[in-house]
Amino acid sequence: MKIPFPRINRRWLAFTHDVSVALFSYVLALYLRLGDDLFTQPWNEILPAATLFTTTCAIVFFFSGLYRGIWAFASVKDLTQIFRAASIAVVAFVIATFLLTRLEDVPRTVPFISWFILLAGLGGSRMLLRILRERRLSVLWERSGGGRVNILIIGANDEADLFLRAISLNPQAPFNVVGIIGEDEKRVGRLFHGVSVLGTIDEIPAIVKTLREKDCAPGRLVVTRSMTRMNSDLMENLLEQSTALGLKLSRLPNQTDLRNDLENASTIQDHPIALEDLLGRPETILERKAIDQLISGRRVLITGAGGSIGSELVRQITALGPTHISLLDICEYNLYKIEMELSENLPLLSSGAFIADVRDTARLTQIFRDEKPELVFHAAAIKHVPLAEFNAREAILTNVIGTRLVADCAAKANVKAMVMISTDKAVHPRNVMGATKRLAEMYIQSLDLISPSSRFMTVRFGNVLGSTGSVIPRFQKQLAKGGPITVTHPDITRYFMTIREAVELVLQASALGTGPSDARGKVMVLDMGQPVKIVDLARQIIRLAGKRPEEDIKISFTGLRPGEKLYEELFSPVEELIPSTADGVHLAKSPTVELPQLQQTLASFATLLQAGMTETAAIARLEELVTEFKRA
Repeated sequence: MKIPFPRINRRWLAFTHDVSVALFSYVLALYLRLGDDLFTQPWNEILPAATLFTTTCAIVFFFSGLYRGIWAFASVKDLTQIFRAASIAVVAFVIATFLLTRLEDVPRTVPFISWFILLAGLGGSRMLLRILRERRLSVLWERSGGGRVNILIIGANDEADLFLRAISLNPQAPFNVVGIIGEDEKRVGRLFHGVSVLGTIDEIPAIVKTLREKDCAPGRLVVTRSMTRMNSDLMENLLEQSTALGLKLSRLPNQTDLRNDLENASTIQDHPIALEDLLGRPETILERKAIDQLISGRRVLITGAGGSIGSELVRQITALGPTHISLLDICEYNLYKIEMELSENLPLLSSGAFIADVRDTARLTQIFRDEKPELVFHAAAIKHVPLAEFNAREAILTNVIGTRLVADCAAKANVKAMVMISTDKAVHPRNVMGATKRLAEMYIQSLDLISPSSRFMTVRFGNVLGSTGSVIPRFQKQLAKGGPITVTHPDITRYFMTIREAVELVLQASALGTGPSDARGKVMVLDMGQPVKIVDLARQIIRLAGKRPEEDIKISFTGLRPGEKLYEELFSPVEELIPSTADGVHLAKSPTVELPQLQQTLASFATLLQAGMTETAAIARLEELVTEFKRA
């Protein structure tokens, strides 16, 4: 029969240990101060002071939160708490002793010496337990093989240094760094936390061969995030090398994630290389203060809130502290998804979700009256080019008439600013979608020029990676089926940026437009970098999946779709480019039309469309209003 042993309460055990250390530290401090004379002192003088010191420490320790942590995982934060608690206890003891005995029975240096011994005893015991635990785990981990992956880090920089610090803190970290590859020869031979910089990027095949001969072959190449921002050619080169060497290519988590995981390195994971890493776009410097001042404390309304751009606008705007946010979308499911995400992440934020068509004047008027927005972001649109070609009336009613109605409601509500999301397809439009966006741009520009206080802004940019209906999700579905991947033309190019970056720059442009600048009536164009060949994107997606283009997965060309152009432009030759003070944003001064004339024209156009105007007649009228529109 087993005798049940009482379960030990570890917190009380730790508390008893600390109180014992306090008593010991006071007695030892007296001995260090008095030497052997301590033993000749009367105990009725020593005992009360020792008891008072120990009791003071016990009370302070109990209420200071020292016993919420686990000794085996003691960290710098725990040492900081010990420092604070010991300091408060010693100061409290000195004050109490002074009030009771004027420090007559306590040598002046004893509290100071006790403080040092107390810190060493409390902190040292915790650190010793952690060291013993980690050494034991380390041995077990190494004996078992631990599942650790040998990796080569690409980039001898601050991110590599932070990563090495993180994994060195925990023997259960999932990686074993066998070397570092430098950007150039300057740091070759140097050490980062005991890990050597073995060579440069051009020497990777030779370095991998040498490591394999030494039985420490890397399982993957891990790129620092700053390296992915250098250029697309470098990333493509690394992707090709990793494929040829049979290695997985991934990248480090960002520095924020690393700092958050410094004390729990076993959770740190590398991330797969994504298409945005292959774009090689330099990081834009955001005017965070101006963006925060634009959004914080204001009521914001977003149309198309459930779409790709709209939902990212919701995420980034709600993180900036608006007092209220209104979500509009015609798609019930999309609106439901973003509303649920918002309620889960920010349950206390005041918000409203409205199923609404931007073409419905009465509905918009009611929402603007009830919600009282101060900022409006208009992302609702029909954006799929082939669908817009075959549904021209619907595209015009949504993209042009809907934009006009939202803008007119915003003007009546005297909002601070309205921002319309436009597209590079509005430049030299060759399709209905582009032409409708250009006509909407014209209306917003004209309204902005005569508005006495409100700002009406257009932000124009190209494709965003991963948005609904874009080429990337289609490629990924085709790849999952084993191919082929279909591209319309071998020479077709597009501008690309990530959804996150696009929305960041939309907010940056919005802050610029509402600030003291000469931006009225001008289109704000985001810096999209260099255009990318779609066929190159297809090849990169195939390589990212660990397969070889044309060998494992075929690429076929299907011909241009209705309304599709070989290349897009961000500016028209008739537009005057004006320097901007905001990084990543350009200004374009476009020809404008007098607002009263445009209002009358669009009102009559809307009446004809709603009365059943034919598709052919609608497109012909669109060509008259947008003179540069020539269908492809």
